[in-house]
Formats: sequence, C-alpha cells, structure tokens
Amino acid sequence: MNGNTAKILEFDLPATVLIVDDDESILGAFVELLELDGYKPVVAHSGEEALAIFADKTPQLVFMDINMENLDGLETLKRIKQENTSVPVIIITGNGTMATAVTAMKFGAFEYLTKPIDGKTIRGIARHAIASTREFSSSAMDQKRQGKREDSPYEIIGNSIPMQVVYKLIGSIASTPNQTSVLITGESGTGKELVARAIHANSGNNREPFVAINCTALAEQLLESELFGHEKGSFTGATDRKVGKFELARKGTIFLDEIGDVAPEMQRKLLRVLQERQYERVGGNEGLRVEARFIAATNKNLTEEVKQERFREDLFYRLNVANVELPPLRERGEDILLLAGYCLRRSNDRLAKSIRGFSEDALQFFQTYSFPGNVRQIGNMIERAVMMTKGNLIDVDIFGELPSVVPSASPSLPIVSHDFSESRDHVLNLFEKQFVVSELNRVKGNVTRAAKDSKMTRQNFQRLMKKHNVASTEFRPS
Repeated sequence: MNGNTAKILEFDLPATVLIVDDDESILGAFVELLELDGYKPVVAHSGEEALAIFADKTPQLVFMDINMENLDGLETLKRIKQENTSVPVIIITGNGTMATAVTAMKFGAFEYLTKPIDGKTIRGIARHAIASTREFSSSAMDQKRQGKREDSPYEIIGNSIPMQVVYKLIGSIASTPNQTSVLITGESGTGKELVARAIHANSGNNREPFVAINCTALAEQLLESELFGHEKGSFTGATDRKVGKFELARKGTIFLDEIGDVAPEMQRKLLRVLQERQYERVGGNEGLRVEARFIAATNKNLTEEVKQERFREDLFYRLNVANVELPPLRERGEDILLLAGYCLRRSNDRLAKSIRGFSEDALQFFQTYSFPGNVRQIGNMIERAVMMTKGNLIDVDIFGELPSVVPSASPSLPIVSHDFSESRDHVLNLFEKQFVVSELNRVKGNVTRAAKDSKMTRQNFQRLMKKHNVASTEFRPS
C-alpha cells in the first residue's frame, strides 16, 4: 500500500477533535454536539493535558479555551504549532480583546471566537477546518512561529464583532513578510494609525522604527524631500544632505497617512518605489533600498477615486495587498460604553481628577448618539467633560451643543445571520451584556443595588454577569 492510499483511508476514519477547557459543562456540550456530526471527541482539562493528548492521538482539529490555569490557551497553541503546523486550532474566549486576538492569529490559530457561541457556528467551523486539513500541503505551509509574546502599547479598545474581525486581520498581517503592503480605510477618527502601530508592534520587526508621515501636511516638493531625503545643493535651501523617512525606517514600518490626497506626480514616484523597492535622494544618483513595510491609510473611497482618475489604479493595487477596513463607532454599539469608561480613566489620570462615572442621562446619550468624529470624538468629549465637571459624575449637559450631528432615533441592530432565531439571540446577548455593564457602572459595582433597581433577584443578575464575563470589581472606584 503506497503512502497516498494510506492517507486517503486515514481521512475516511472519524476525525478526532480535541476539546480543551477547564469547565466540565462546556466540555460535555462540545462532546454532545460534535458526536452528532460523527466526530470522535477527546477532552483535556488543561494545557498540559492537551499537549500530552495531542502528542499521543494527533487530532485533526482542536477547540481550545484561552483562560486556563498554569498553561493558558495561547501558550498551548504556540506549542502545538511548533509540533504540527497543519492541525487547525480554534481559540475560544469569553472576553475577547485586541491583544489576545492578535496573538492568537500570530501563533497560527485557524479561527478566534468569542462566547457565547451557538451550536450551528461550532459545527460549521468544524466542517470547514477539517476540510482545510485534508487539503493541507506541508511543503507549502511549514512555518514555525517564534518569539515571546509581548503586550502592545497600542491597545485598541473594543470587543464588538466588527472589531474582532479587525483584530484577526492585524494578527494575520503581522505574521507576513515586510514586502506585504497594507491599506487601512475608514472614516476620520476611527483609529487608522493605531491599527498601523498594532501591526508594527506585533510583527517580527517590531524593534525597528515606525515612521509616520501625514501626506497632506507638506507641499509636494517638501513631501518628496521628507520621504526620499535630498543631497546638499539639490534645491534652494538644501544646505546639507537630508536623510529621508524611507531611509530612517530601515526594516521597520513606513506609515503614509492620508494617501488619498497625494498629488499625481508623487503617486507615480511612490509606485516606482513599491515596484522596485529602490529610490534616490532628491538631487542624487545613489540607489537606495527600501526594506520597510508600507502601510497607507485614507478616509477616502479609493475605488471611487480610481474611477474618477484622481488616484492611480496601479498604485492602489500595489498598496491594497492587505486591506483593513475600520468600522465607524456608530456600528460598534457595544463598544461605546467600554470606550467611554476607558477614556474616563485615561482623562482622570492625565488631568489628576477623580470623576467616578456618568449619569444615567449621559449613558443613554452615548447609546443613541451617532458620533460622526468616531473614537477620536468620544475621547475629546470625555477629556473636556472631565476638565469641566465639578462633581463626581459627568452629566449629559456638560457636552453642550454638538454641531452637524443628529442623535439616532433608533440605533441600528447588528444582523449577523439570515436565520431569524440566530440573529435574535445575538441581539439579545448584546442587550444583556450592555444592560449589566450600564447598571454596574451606574452603581459603581454594587451588585445588590443593581439587581434591586433592575427588579431582578441577585442570583439572576449574577447569572447574567457570569454568562457575559462581567466582573463587578471593574466598576468599583480605585
């Protein structure tokens, strides 16, 4: 029997699926669900046990929780991938953050899911992952992921589904070579530079410089000199040689903000650099290499700009090798209160104040306001409010009149599936979590009072807190 025949027969056997979690009820639910589709589930209660089972049974798929004692899910994932890069590992967490999503994707996770997860999603991902294993080519995919996990100083705040997509993209892009260019799109104030810095901070070249330049801040000739550098005497005022941004970036990252506003001639020159990875200083003849990654950002619709012949099509495709589209804040409903709390803590620290929270009217305002200036706007609003507030709570009146914006009469709801029950359950889960967070924030983490005001028993309120991984300590004054 030749090797190919053996491989085909192996795939005809029931696929072994390893489930790793320290919660018996979750393990039981997974086992029951996966047996329905004919899989052979095996369970592990810890990262150490998972590695032992993995070495013994070599499963075709792994579902693994992040939060486990001693050896957590991320470190276990890393070790699994060092042993076998072909086995898909699906990471699950109850409280997804940018850092965990990015790290999971960098370490080679097949998918990253946040609880609650419905059975239909689990079964669908299992089928997809197993199919991908059967099409796997070890010669094309055998890449070891190395390096110690480090927390990024450029944390992006948000747990909503649109932001989880962004986090996974950051992790995937960060693991690519520096020659992979990136285009970040989104409205003003959505955090495009933060995403660029997160890609850089999580890349293998994160010790190299991150060099940012606003393409609209300088006239065309000055922008060329700023990027390429210039030789002494190359134009009036060039009294010395200048080293340009491309040279300063070395093997790091060059961030070109507002790329959509660059003049046509500069677009042509940038295209040549991206194509040839070479350039000369202004007034010079020496060829210099560019080894940094290019990340460009714009709030313009570049596809439309190309159609209107205001932006070069060839440059667009050179930049748009990987694309990250940032959602506006109005489409990140569950993130708004999270951002408000983060901005309040940061402003308190910066201004040496001790504002304890927001009034009920202010919280209601956050959930109905459309935030045309996005994350930047909410940060500026809260910093000003902290500066102006005399008491312990920020009230809605402190925000005053906000120009060119109309509060939404009814916030848009995220429709995640054509299945009515699935979409309804998702919206209900978002509401439950937002309600619990809002009430705990209002009463500074007093669970008894929050339950009483909500006309719920303390046990039922705590059940919702546990379901959505909300801790009362997060809302208590420090």
